[in-house]
Amino acid sequence: MSQAEDPRRVLRKESTHEVTVEDVRQLMGASTPHFALQLRNRIAALIDGLPAEHPARVEGEREIARLEELGVRGEVRGLGPAPGERPLPSVTLSPTRD
Repeated sequence: MSQAEDPRRVLRKESTHEVTVEDVRQLMGASTPHFALQLRNRIAALIDGLPAEHPARVEGEREIARLEELGVRGEVRGLGPAPGERPLPSVTLSPTRD
């Protein structure tokens, strides 16, 4: 993934200074830990210059915080084993045997 931006979104922002919450949500998409920090940068560039109370800026700042956490910590699913269940074994590979 590059830092490239949708040219239509850039032109609309430059010509009308219009940024919407939907613009931010399109960038958020299905974000993954691998691309979280690149998406964070794109959202930051998109909302740059918007007033603090602008809905797209509020949504963008909330998403930037989530993406920073995702990019550093990774994705965590579930809460661990339920009471009475054994935890799953580690997914680390064991050394190969000859």
